[in-house]
Amino acid sequence: MEGECKVALDAAVHIGARKHTTQSVKPSSKLTTAVLAFTFCFAAAAATALLVVNQHTKGTGQAEDNDDLRHTLRQISNIRAAIHLEGEYNPDYKSDVKTSVEWKNQVDQSHSQGGLKLEENEIVIPQSGLYFVYSQASFRVSCSSSDSTSKSMVHLSHTVKRWSNSYGNGDATSSYQTILHSVRTACQKTVSRDPDEDGSWYSTVYMGAVFSLNKGDKLKTVTEEKILPKLEDEPGKTFFGVFAL
Repeated sequence: MEGECKVALDAAVHIGARKHTTQSVKPSSKLTTAVLAFTFCFAAAAATALLVVNQHTKGTGQAEDNDDLRHTLRQISNIRAAIHLEGEYNPDYKSDVKTSVEWKNQVDQSHSQGGLKLEENEIVIPQSGLYFVYSQASFRVSCSSSDSTSKSMVHLSHTVKRWSNSYGNGDATSSYQTILHSVRTACQKTVSRDPDEDGSWYSTVYMGAVFSLNKGDKLKTVTEEKILPKLEDEPGKTFFGVFAL
């Protein structure tokens, strides 16, 4: 564009010089012609520059939009199914079920995503695949007794059971099979002469492992009824969860 403008200016000057030699022309004619040619070249150069800037800006915006879209899709694809539940002992929860912690979602640090959900105090599996299943139950048990003949051990147990159509026995009750089970001896009862002596022990039962689960499978926990009242339900002490691998 700069070269074209230079040629146009030279041509304007040359034509003006030729006209000056052949006829009488006012002194301002050559200058006017050069100014007009320069103005035309300047306007053309400005329009070209503006077009280039607009194209560059538009291209940059499209690239940024595409990057944002790819980032969003990547985040969606990276969401893995997971659920983490907090547990507590509730003597009034389902009077016909006396052997389960009551599990709660959306309290404290509990959460769920990716299709894993809590239904009827059980975790429901949304898709077939490998999952890590874990649970912890914490207890505060008394190891002292006023009965001089009582020296039995105090045992704590916690179990995770799975219901699945793959078991194929058709019986809703017997379709539950144990997949995790842990037993811990907390203490041995001893005779206490001090009636104010607490003699309490704190103990935790934790278990976790990887399982191949099917869509529609259900997981629940089972705990001995006699030790459920001893359950510690402060945040982070008793929990139940699953996450996809």
